[in-house]
Amino acid sequence: MPRRRMIRHLYVHIPFCPRVCPYCSFYKEASDRNKTQGFLDAVLSEAERWSDQLQPHTIFFGGGTPSALSTPQLIYLLSGLHERLDFSQVSEWTLEMNPATVSLEKACELRRLGVNRISMGVQAWDAPSLEVLGRVHTADQAERSYGILREAGFSNVNLDLMFGVPGQSGETWQSNVQKTIALDPEHISAYCLTYEEDTEFFRRFELGDYGPDEDRDAALFERTIDLLEAGGFGQYEISNYARPSRECLHNLAYWEGAEYVGLGPSAVTTASGERQTNVSDTSAYVTRIAAGVSAAEEIETIDATTHERERLALGLRTRRGARASLSIATAAKAARLVDEGLLVAANGNWTLTRRGRMVADEVAAELWE
Repeated sequence: MPRRRMIRHLYVHIPFCPRVCPYCSFYKEASDRNKTQGFLDAVLSEAERWSDQLQPHTIFFGGGTPSALSTPQLIYLLSGLHERLDFSQVSEWTLEMNPATVSLEKACELRRLGVNRISMGVQAWDAPSLEVLGRVHTADQAERSYGILREAGFSNVNLDLMFGVPGQSGETWQSNVQKTIALDPEHISAYCLTYEEDTEFFRRFELGDYGPDEDRDAALFERTIDLLEAGGFGQYEISNYARPSRECLHNLAYWEGAEYVGLGPSAVTTASGERQTNVSDTSAYVTRIAAGVSAAEEIETIDATTHERERLALGLRTRRGARASLSIATAAKAARLVDEGLLVAANGNWTLTRRGRMVADEVAAELWE
């Protein structure tokens, strides 16, 4: 019998948040102690079902806010995963943290249990932006939390920032970036605010209170690249910058089209030519797992064409680019995009120019139309 190909990437979705941010479109809910234990047990049961197919090399705990779990709850969950899965090959284990939920005890326990990378959602260092974004932490608290992570021994830390925030000036954004560089993290994610459906910000957008400014956002995007590259951070994906050899290995696996398992409500698994999306409801998720049935609410077959399109769209977002091995018609479109200064063809790959990175989705769509 041939050896089954093992899946090497694991995502765990923790839906609980101390407060639901008005811009966030990921599945989340306010922390509820009555749901937590059932949720933890369900995740462990779902992990066990994958144990003969999963040997993770990278792990990512996202949300929601994974650090909204208490220290004993995190110990219970992480220890339970160690008991059910083979973690001997794990090279990178990331956990997202909100600055308001960091403590030295929690950080030390995470390190002890194998977490070696933290992604902390600072978003802004100025009080007005933090208030607009509905964050529960202050800038001072975020800086203290960063210091706690270093004290606990974390040597691989990402800080999330957001630009295009209503009322945020270009000067304020530049100051936020410079403050982050001065802290000397290994990785910085800088996202442009988007107005996603089913969020409070989208409702404000429909009312005309808020809205994107494409020219302003493009200028801030370029300024971000200049500031971070001058600070020693390479832009290896449109919104992600890293010190040399500090790229997020888990996210690179997504962008390169690797298979992965997702545990928890709303989590996605892509394996064996299928994409399964778990039910986006914690209570329903727990009930399904307890009943011994799949938590998957949607199952999509990923045919060769879909796979190629996704590899193209995701690959173009990265510094490595996407393979230029598509149809003649697509190649002709690529040649036109090269002439327009949006795309570069080299060494069998297509990569976006700086101007092309501003319209990455449009370029990918153009190549497949």
